[in-house]
Amino acid sequence: MGIIILLIVGGIVGWLASLIMRTDGQQGIFLNIVVGIVGAVLAGFILTPLIGGAPITSGEISIQSVLVSLLGAVVLLGIINLFRRGSVR
Repeated sequence: MGIIILLIVGGIVGWLASLIMRTDGQQGIFLNIVVGIVGAVLAGFILTPLIGGAPITSGEISIQSVLVSLLGAVVLLGIINLFRRGSVR
């Protein structure tokens, strides 16, 4: 059950991040899920130890963990855009 929730929340987080970074037209649902989950993992390793709390990948879903995952996904899309286009956008 935890993996299903992770996929759903990862898809929503990835979709919101793609809307923020204006890359929604270039990605499908699969890439939104991948960006959301990878962003959540990166943010879980980097930001969560600094601010406390549990990462979304541990199964605990709170507003703090979703916002940290969203921040990680936005940063991930910014890095991808930087290498792909030469600007963060």
